[in-house]
Amino acid sequence: MKDRTLEALGLADVPAEQPLIYPGRPVAEPGLLAGGELLPLRVRPRRLGAWYIGRRTDRHPGPAQQLDQALSALGQVGTGQRHPVVAVGSNASPAQVRNKLIRLGLPVAVPMVPVRVRGIAVGYSAHIGRAGYVAAAPYLVRDAVTTLVVSWLDAAQLKAVDDTEIHYHRAILPGDRFPLTMPSGERLGGAYIYVSVHGVLVGPDGRPRPGGGDQRELIAALLQDSARLRELLGPDPQTWVLRAAADRELREQGTRIFGEEGRLLPQTDFLPYVDDSAEPRLYDELPPLGDSLSPLA
Repeated sequence: MKDRTLEALGLADVPAEQPLIYPGRPVAEPGLLAGGELLPLRVRPRRLGAWYIGRRTDRHPGPAQQLDQALSALGQVGTGQRHPVVAVGSNASPAQVRNKLIRLGLPVAVPMVPVRVRGIAVGYSAHIGRAGYVAAAPYLVRDAVTTLVVSWLDAAQLKAVDDTEIHYHRAILPGDRFPLTMPSGERLGGAYIYVSVHGVLVGPDGRPRPGGGDQRELIAALLQDSARLRELLGPDPQTWVLRAAADRELREQGTRIFGEEGRLLPQTDFLPYVDDSAEPRLYDELPPLGDSLSPLA
């Protein structure tokens, strides 16, 4: 295989360290984040653990290793004992995930797969994060179809991510209500997602601001629309992130301004799915729906 380091793949920038690049670069194809590498996964019409690491080539025609075998060789639990978690923001960036885990001394071994999700759109949480950026948040749109990265986290990794998502509830998306389709054709039985406790930001038309865009443009628009935010964090995006990252009180004031100026939409529709206190369910406990693992055409 060619060099699969995050640096070689152009995926090494960490949004927590460079707030204006938020949400960072997501994985574009299935892979195993292993240390500082992103190893490709070869999709098969099977459960994730049976997918192969790498690709056969003329130079390397030998048998490939299955994902669960690779995880076991790394001393890590297999996919069946992991929790599928949908990322709507920087948790889709392998560099951001690696950064979170390394800071806590946890192993960096995470399968990451782009998955087609129905019923979920991506906007922005109505709060200012610790790094100074305005983070992504999901909202419900019945007919929306969005490709989002799902990571399979072990128990310690899930707790670590939970602990970083202090402005979010962890909710579970049941697969029968929110179809989640893997590249293999598998319909996931369910997956977790982080839902903002603050609601999502709305634009001047009262509709959620579409997420996934340039952070500089978002902050510039927020500054243009609010004299109070310009006074508090302006005059430009670079000043915003520097001031916000340095002062918790400024972040909290800015967050309050979102609410006081009517710039947010609560996300109460997610409440039935909030799962913070429950024992998290495993991939093995979320069997695929229907006959979705039949061979693909």
